[in-house]
Amino acid sequence: MIDLKIFSGNSNIPLADDICKNLGITRGNCLASQFSDGETQVEIKENVRGKDVYVMQSISYPSNTNLMELLIMIDALKRASADQVTAVIPYYGYARQDRKVSPRAPITAKLIADLITTAGANRILTIDLHAGQIQGFFNIPVDNLFASSVQLPYIRNHRSNSDLVIVSPDSGGVERARAFAKRLGAGLAIIDKRRPKPNVSEVMHIIGDIKDKKVIILDDMIDTAGTITQAGTVLYENGASSIWACCTHPVLSGNAVSRLKESKIEKVIVTNTISLNPEAKDVEKIFVLSVADLLSEAIKRIYNKDSVSSLFV
Repeated sequence: MIDLKIFSGNSNIPLADDICKNLGITRGNCLASQFSDGETQVEIKENVRGKDVYVMQSISYPSNTNLMELLIMIDALKRASADQVTAVIPYYGYARQDRKVSPRAPITAKLIADLITTAGANRILTIDLHAGQIQGFFNIPVDNLFASSVQLPYIRNHRSNSDLVIVSPDSGGVERARAFAKRLGAGLAIIDKRRPKPNVSEVMHIIGDIKDKKVIILDDMIDTAGTITQAGTVLYENGASSIWACCTHPVLSGNAVSRLKESKIEKVIVTNTISLNPEAKDVEKIFVLSVADLLSEAIKRIYNKDSVSSLFV
């Protein structure tokens, strides 16, 4: 029998409920709210003394509020004498600020790692970190799972391999795209892009053959959708017969949803590491895959002290 508790902040309640259902347990009784001045308040409403506890929270919009909920929940559980606290962070926000890109710039991804550790987390479980080296920012164990174990079967079942090309929207995603292409027996293409300033991208040209091919643009996240939609336009203009996009984290900020609706992309495959906003839920071309089974299995193995490495597909 599994004797663990899963608590969730406001950003991942549906996903937490699915995981609890898979594990045959009930979600922990926790209330996260705000005072009138905006301060975050967390109440743990059941006994956790000596328990193995998992706190699920994506650092997604509103990022700062969700981050504070996560930190305060961890602190509350440690002060309530929980034995082990694992922070389950399906989407690790601030991950793009993982290095100094200009003088006097912060490395915020490292700061967040320090805050989570200082709050009292004993272990981190996350999915598709924007930069793998962020694992080294922690002095506690980090399990970085890959959503490819969910995405690859879906693509295999809905796309033939003979005329399929996986497209990396920039040079930074080539390794991810190459791994997908290898497992699918598909071709590989790369879009050469220059970014004049944050959240603004300019597509230059395509490296690889995509004419009359079914292409899938692969990335770890869609934020403003500028990169993805510009890539879709260029691929369409260069003769791609069908254009899909696939990402793990549907951040979808700003005008992202309207851009996707108006783009040449026929289908956008995402996961539920971040809950879709109401506007995105109404878009038929956005299809959500669940990572509940993946996280459930990882939590079960961590709890039973079994190996998690076989989940790193």
